[in-house]
Amino acid sequence: MKEIVLGTTGKKVPAVVVGCMRLAGKSCIEMQRFLHTALEHGAFFFDHADIYGSGQSEAIFGEAMAKDSSIKREELFLQSKCGIRKGFYDFSKEHIIASVDGILNRLQTDYLDVLLLHRPDALVEPEEVAEAFEELFQKGKVRYFGVSNHKPMQIELLKRYVEQPLIINQLQFSIPVSNMVASGLEVNMTSDGAADRDGSVLDYSRLHDMTIQTWSPFQMPNWQGCFIDSGKYPALNKELGLLGEKYRVSPTTIAAAWIMRHPAEMQVIAGTANEERLVEIIAAGKISLSREEWYRLYLAAGHILP
Repeated sequence: MKEIVLGTTGKKVPAVVVGCMRLAGKSCIEMQRFLHTALEHGAFFFDHADIYGSGQSEAIFGEAMAKDSSIKREELFLQSKCGIRKGFYDFSKEHIIASVDGILNRLQTDYLDVLLLHRPDALVEPEEVAEAFEELFQKGKVRYFGVSNHKPMQIELLKRYVEQPLIINQLQFSIPVSNMVASGLEVNMTSDGAADRDGSVLDYSRLHDMTIQTWSPFQMPNWQGCFIDSGKYPALNKELGLLGEKYRVSPTTIAAAWIMRHPAEMQVIAGTANEERLVEIIAAGKISLSREEWYRLYLAAGHILP
């Protein structure tokens, strides 16, 4: 398993994060088998959220972990997210504290390695976030903190009040959905890709040592589904196939390797409940695409170079 340094912590963690959004339907035995597959391949970093499966993803994960004595909590890196409620977002101190208590109860653990704020709350009062983080940190309930889907200035606002470093930003990123790369390449142009929709979050993250975790790494724009084997991306799938043949891996592996090739040292969130597909994604850490191959895939997805 390829490893990266997580934010400013100095800790080495897997380049592949096991996304747990789709695990709610598994039985305890199925979840234990899935966990063992991940761990056998060095994937010990798991990403949850309190809304995944309405909490069931965390609950079945916690049950599987508690009932299997061979799975040691200290050998896992558990991350979860909070802040999304039905019809609104909520970064109030009361909600953050209550959310973490619920997460810990469902996961049957005393602490989270990382807590992320899931989606920006327009009514955020950063002083309340700071108070919540400080209480959670002092009580040993959360060790590290970060955000998800946040722009640089939203992060800066939080950092003015929050004492703990914000070490992670979770962002959507795939070969077709890569505006944070396109906006940096199509500088001073009127093309669609030139629009800066995220405040140069990629460069900001690198400058501030924030680890980017990429969600939906195989997704087409506008939630049209997976681009792999899709007729909407024939040129991209042709290139993925050719490179897959060269490196003797699947197109899925190549698509994940494309993300890992970026020097920002991103983590790929493997949001799959399929063990075989998870192993294919993990295998991307063994592939080092050349600069030319990386750009070939980028262009095949329909992006341009000025």
